[in-house]
Amino acid sequence: MTATAITGRTVLIVGASSGMGAAVARQLAPAANRLVLTARRAPELAAVAQEVRAAGSACLDVAADALDPEAAAGVVAAAVAEFGSVDIALLNAGQGPDMAMDRVSTADVSRIMALNYDVVVNYLVPLIRQLGEQPGGGLIAHTNSLAGLMGIPRQGPYSAAKAAVRTLLDAARVELAPKGIRFTSIHPGFVGTDRVEADGLPKPFQVSQERAARYVVRALEREPAQACFPWQTAALVRALRTLPAPLSDRALRRLAAR
Repeated sequence: MTATAITGRTVLIVGASSGMGAAVARQLAPAANRLVLTARRAPELAAVAQEVRAAGSACLDVAADALDPEAAAGVVAAAVAEFGSVDIALLNAGQGPDMAMDRVSTADVSRIMALNYDVVVNYLVPLIRQLGEQPGGGLIAHTNSLAGLMGIPRQGPYSAAKAAVRTLLDAARVELAPKGIRFTSIHPGFVGTDRVEADGLPKPFQVSQERAARYVVRALEREPAQACFPWQTAALVRALRTLPAPLSDRALRRLAAR
């Protein structure tokens, strides 16, 4: 377990019952933090919370559906009631299944937008209100995706939802800086979580969820506006974005066909 500079802080992690959210919680746990963990699945969430407490951090676990704005606001209120403030919030909820545009319905696209955009907004609004009232503000970080930087074949609705969140946080970063509220958008490439292992998508340069969590913790420590990893996939996306459209389209078609 690598040491972290985040110690003695109150950290809210949305989507903490498995995957990167749970892995980040485990990495922050030995540093005497105060963790607030939330997700829909109460038994899995409670198991992660037990690990966190055993490792040395205080922990409040609150089962809640991020799609419900009242439930999300309730989680923020519970965090403040328990620990007095929120220093860091990691909004880690989202989903990006294989979704070909010639086979989707309007309901499919709306659901992907809800799972990746609405869930962020549901936490963002009460967090901005809370952090704006705190001396020194705080950090709101979002697990975005490298797919949010350009349209990825077979992930068009997911790319669009992530791009929308990135744009929203870019605006909030400038607008709310005078209040001490900082924003970090974290853009992973392919991460080997249980949810995506069997989705059929090609996954060049995939990293484990533990390695991904180390990148995330580093971003929480350093607070860059944008944090992209791993470098191989990030470099590929940067290169594709600079190419003329006919060349980038051809390269993306080849990647999607693998």
